[in-house]
Amino acid sequence: MKAKPSFKVGLVQMSMSARPDDNVAKAVDRVREAAGLGAEIVCLPEMYRTPYFCQKEDHANFALAETVPGPSSEALGRAAKQAGVAVVLPVFERRAAGVYHNSAVILDAEGKVAGLYRKMHIPDDPLFYEKFYFAPGDLGFQAFDVGPGRIGTLICWDQWYPEAARLTALRGAAVLFYPTAIGWHPSEKAEHGVSQRAAWQTIQRSHAIANGVYVAVVNRVGHERPAEGGAGLEFWGSSFLADPFGIVLTEASTDREEILVGDVSLPRIDEVRSHWPFLRDRRIDAYAGIDRRFLDRE
Repeated sequence: MKAKPSFKVGLVQMSMSARPDDNVAKAVDRVREAAGLGAEIVCLPEMYRTPYFCQKEDHANFALAETVPGPSSEALGRAAKQAGVAVVLPVFERRAAGVYHNSAVILDAEGKVAGLYRKMHIPDDPLFYEKFYFAPGDLGFQAFDVGPGRIGTLICWDQWYPEAARLTALRGAAVLFYPTAIGWHPSEKAEHGVSQRAAWQTIQRSHAIANGVYVAVVNRVGHERPAEGGAGLEFWGSSFLADPFGIVLTEASTDREEILVGDVSLPRIDEVRSHWPFLRDRRIDAYAGIDRRFLDRE
């Protein structure tokens, strides 16, 4: 499948209700809207179908999982086909009884499943208790050919790891999509909020620069609190698209639902990589040890 020299991507920043069917319906509408704005590949936020239930450990939440293929891939597959767009569709995947993943389904413009990525890095922090729910991904870092071009997807916590971005880029992805659910603990926002969000954007812009690729980050928005109370999480939105030199081409607000559409240009990738040949100058003969947890002193 030959990639187009340029294509448009759509980033759907949205809030989620407690009703999965409503979130699916909203996502279908947003995919159609993004297509109407010219997007050819549309990405939704991490686990778009529900509120971010990982704020607590509760076995009842496993009932929210779905199979692949399943309800989300069927509904968004129909929307993809009708709109003629590919879709990056993040889901809470029920792989088997007792085996669950935080995954992204890649749907092509015919609405068919073109690939599956399972989140590799699983966090376990206050209000982000994902290790209770998700097994680590076992499909590795991949790139997928959809109609407009070759893309890769990683998920949220993956965005802090340069190894994940590098290996996905080395598979030929022109765009790294990062569906995301990240936000502030309200008690920390005043003191640390600006620096936390800046670090989050900086690390992802660095992946664009180091690999000479576009990076598309899609976050949810809104303040979500557990049913039994508590401060909850204030998701900071700020979805953005960065070019291969880390220039932010378009960026969403911290507190509103928005659809961003931006251009991906293969000639721009070639230009940046030609002038900043980081891939050429990698010392692949000298990286022994990168596959170890830590290099103890000898």
